[in-house]
Amino acid sequence: MPRTKTAPPALKEEIVLAPEQRRAAFVEVIRAAKRRLLLSVFRCTDFAVMDALAEARQRKVEVRLLLTPRAQGWIKRLKELGAYLESMGAQVRSHADLVVKYHAKYMVADDRLALVGSANMTPKCFTTTCDFILITRAPGVVTGLEQLFETDWAAPHSSFPAGIDERLIVGPERARAQLTDLLGGARRSIQIIDHKLSDPSMLALLKAKEKSGVEVRILGAGHLGGLRPHGKLILVDGNTAALGSMALSALAMDFRREVSVVVEDPRCVRKLKAFYRLLASDSQPMSAAQAAASLRLPGRKKTGKQKR
Repeated sequence: MPRTKTAPPALKEEIVLAPEQRRAAFVEVIRAAKRRLLLSVFRCTDFAVMDALAEARQRKVEVRLLLTPRAQGWIKRLKELGAYLESMGAQVRSHADLVVKYHAKYMVADDRLALVGSANMTPKCFTTTCDFILITRAPGVVTGLEQLFETDWAAPHSSFPAGIDERLIVGPERARAQLTDLLGGARRSIQIIDHKLSDPSMLALLKAKEKSGVEVRILGAGHLGGLRPHGKLILVDGNTAALGSMALSALAMDFRREVSVVVEDPRCVRKLKAFYRLLASDSQPMSAAQAAASLRLPGRKKTGKQKR
């Protein structure tokens, strides 16, 4: 009797790194939605993404978008974006805090599929930037992002949800503690891509780990393999990664809605490690001591106001 072939298990997680693949990743998640689509948006100008959202509305998908109340040079464009999205039948709400940037980048389709990362839905992030995207069906991450979205949708009449999945590093409520634990637990190596790294406590922690024998390598400002710095990545001991919009800066950790996600799937971590090695081969990674010293160079201005 012939053996029946068993269908392979559904792919739970996938890392998207190449700029030319990012647009398709966003569009595929949008097209996967049958009932409901939740999006956290910082910048969105890409026509293919806009068309996919319009098509979702034509399929009678409930589309809800949470926009940042402010972004550098985008006051007028955010209003126009909101009006355009509403014209296609989407529900649009601006984050309640008019001062704090809502910098998280994620979407959830039908309680079963999520995209979270560092890329905006713009042609620049689909062509020229160093960015990181995770597509996942992991129930904890999907549910956690839904909880976060509903909390921020209802703000200020809501509080941070209890029990949100620990894989989600969320600022400002718990990012500093989570990142301190992640970096503090390193035993062999820490590799970082973060051109905004500037927080004194985090730099002190990295220097302490370096002094204890942990190898610390940091890729900061400057082009990364021909890509413009934008996304943030942490690799710890070669087996745990954290990627997303969260920078190791006081603004990101303590004052903004930021989201990064912890990745431990070996296949995904290997891909991120290979990508880091590729970028490091074309750049000059800094030690923790060098990174700290570079922030004290005379005439070096750190305002934290650059576009993201």
